Amino acid sequence: MKAAVYYENGPPEVLRYEDVPDPQCHPKGVVIRVAAIAIEGGDTLNRFGGPLMTNPHVVGYQAAGEVIEVGSEVSHLKVGDRVCTTSGWGSHAELRAVSARTAWKIPDSLSFQEASVIPVTFGTADDCLFEFGRLKAGEIALIQAGASGVGVAAIQLAARAGAKMVIATASSDERLEKLKPLGMTHGINYATHDVVEEVMRITEKHGADVVVDSVGGAVLQGSILSLAYRGRVSTVGQAGRDRQKMDLSTLMGGNRTISGVFLGAEINTDRVQKNMASLIDRVAKGELKVVIDRTFPLSEAAAAHSYIESRQAVGRVLLIP
Repeated sequence: MKAAVYYENGPPEVLRYEDVPDPQCHPKGVVIRVAAIAIEGGDTLNRFGGPLMTNPHVVGYQAAGEVIEVGSEVSHLKVGDRVCTTSGWGSHAELRAVSARTAWKIPDSLSFQEASVIPVTFGTADDCLFEFGRLKAGEIALIQAGASGVGVAAIQLAARAGAKMVIATASSDERLEKLKPLGMTHGINYATHDVVEEVMRITEKHGADVVVDSVGGAVLQGSILSLAYRGRVSTVGQAGRDRQKMDLSTLMGGNRTISGVFLGAEINTDRVQKNMASLIDRVAKGELKVVIDRTFPLSEAAAAHSYIESRQAVGRVLLIP
């Protein structure tokens, strides 16, 4: 099969389009013929500095496609099923093998492109807001990096849960404008405005009850300072690649809390399995919208990663084998 691979960490240019052996089907897994690959922020981080689990390494968390092989111990999936999948690596390829527990059936009404975006993106946003952020109707949500995949999902989920305000940050007014139809009530251009000051101005010094932060570093420190009394930050990922230390003492004065969120740690639990099926159903019904910025051929994975890192995209960037 063809795949986008690399032999060492580095910039997007390390990606090569090569022939590699087909993946093997585990007794508890399935193999899919990939139709669409959603590039996650974690994919670019892993390419830049993550472990190489295979040689050459095929990066990538999630993809959707058709089941072409089923393990001997799998009974709920069959050859021909349409599924979206997630795993620690392996999405940037024509075929991928995954655990059957991380492959979810999708209805015929849902395209492979839409489905490829759902598991990590919407599952992570949902956990950040509700499982760990404990967002309630009438509260104020701040979504850092609102134009990212997780940001786009979090804006919609917060708005539909009855948040009083949904504030989002992005690098330009143009990107913020595209977030308004999704449920953003207030946008902050972090390139021209101080986020903490703007949050306090918009909320009349109340602050945000829940913050979803996928950037980390200095941005995460700003998220903490943007919190209301008893506010909660859900931190997920290090998209900013900034290892700056934070002053956690700033949490104490307002009895604030910070939670690290990693969907993969609970991906096999009944809670997440049920929630994933619900999110897929909500997207299929049109209650939630998948936002796809651009698609690239799999052979142009390096260009796709470069485009993501240019911070121009709103929503997800896809690869098509």
